[in-house]
Amino acid sequence: MEEPSSFLREILESGSWRLAPARALDVACGKGRNALYLAGRGFHVTAIDISPVALDTGRQEAEKRSLSIDWQQADLENLELESAEYDLIVNINYLQRPLIPGIKTALQAGGHVIFDTYLIDQQAIGHPKNPAYLLAHNELLEHFRDFRVLYYREGKFRDAHEASFRAGILAQKIA
Repeated sequence: MEEPSSFLREILESGSWRLAPARALDVACGKGRNALYLAGRGFHVTAIDISPVALDTGRQEAEKRSLSIDWQQADLENLELESAEYDLIVNINYLQRPLIPGIKTALQAGGHVIFDTYLIDQQAIGHPKNPAYLLAHNELLEHFRDFRVLYYREGKFRDAHEASFRAGILAQKIA
């Protein structure tokens, strides 16, 4: 099983921010590497992805680890999230701009979003290359300008064994 996102781990393990375990949503969770990590830290996790194969892999790993995760298959392009449902929403390596307002609505007041994905500069060194899936410089800040930005990074970073151009944000929904 893949390691959780280094950006997610940096935020939760740094001690700089106190994100108490609560209701969390992992958007486009794939095989669940981040959902498993969150559940292992005591979060009550809902993990959503379109792939039943990936979800089944995550489900099996959760069972091995005795972790309880609500695995949900859904097409994120047609998903409507419940209002004020989550305390934390994690979105790693996935960009669907029309989903961002739904993510913001689905957070409770005072809730946090951890969002980390590829920048337009990534085209020069690897996948993805389609600009529809790449953030412009400072775009992530613009999407969350109505939130309190607690931490932001943009540039070339190493996650697992590969370097990529990324933007990442930890932001809190203002009450």
